[in-house]
Amino acid sequence: MGEQSDGSSNAAHGALPQTLTNTDTQDSEPRRGFWSRLLGKDTPAPVVHTARVETTDNSSRPTHGMINLRRMRVEDVAIPKAEIVAVPANVTRDQLVKTFRDTGMTRLPVFQDTLDTPIGLIHLKDFALRHGFTTKPGRFTLKSMLRPLLFVPPSMPIGVLLQKMQSERRHMALVIDEYGGVDGLVTIEDLIEQVIGQIEDEHDVEEDKHWSKEDETTYLAVAKAPLDEFAKETGIDLTEDDSVDEEEIDTLGGLVFMLSGRVPARGEVVPHPAGHEFEVVDADPRRIKRLRVRLRPDGIDMSAPQPEDGETVDLAAQ
Repeated sequence: MGEQSDGSSNAAHGALPQTLTNTDTQDSEPRRGFWSRLLGKDTPAPVVHTARVETTDNSSRPTHGMINLRRMRVEDVAIPKAEIVAVPANVTRDQLVKTFRDTGMTRLPVFQDTLDTPIGLIHLKDFALRHGFTTKPGRFTLKSMLRPLLFVPPSMPIGVLLQKMQSERRHMALVIDEYGGVDGLVTIEDLIEQVIGQIEDEHDVEEDKHWSKEDETTYLAVAKAPLDEFAKETGIDLTEDDSVDEEEIDTLGGLVFMLSGRVPARGEVVPHPAGHEFEVVDADPRRIKRLRVRLRPDGIDMSAPQPEDGETVDLAAQ
């Protein structure tokens, strides 16, 4: 039995190339006519092979879509602990107003001693309705305005978290590690953006615009704004200082990265050698997204003489 099996096996292996060759010949011969076989002309290659190659080339996975609700985890979209903007439980009214104004956020986590002991979140609407629209505000008590926080593990699928936020009417959640400490923060906007893409609000700069002018010396700009175009707008060359290597950078974000030597965190202010300031409005651990550029009013006088009829220079010098 064993010998017969070995013989059959060897015969099968020996006949395999020939079988494949015969099969290919049989598949191709019916497609050749009598005169084609007589004259020895070959038929075109089957279309199936070309279709397979195209399918392989176009098999890239989309960056956004419903599939992300199952494929992505909370840890993939949450901002790290170092970038969380929160306030202590003993914050004063003026400090809270300044934090809301500087960050542009509507919800802020509140902690007791450290960020690892959160006690709730404060909503800008609750604060404004109680203390912002009255000439004689009452006693400021932060704890009476706190809303409950949602705590989630980093391994939770974002689709599960989105359903949980919807059912419990929460728009913010803190990511908790295995030791009970805070590991990150995620909002409902972060989850929806993984499905439909970037969501821009009234405070965001339009995609086709590199910056918007807030006042005479302040600009809200995206990090990819070209330095040469920004210099034409303001009349101030931010690369003239000796400490700035203009050959290595082309954008405002690159300039801020060079000045700080790293990717600065959101809310951080990076000074320029000429006296200007760059406030990081939005950033993640890998890149800077938006900046608020505060130009020194007399900065133009340091770089070049101011012409009398220069409209752009006059605007920056005011």
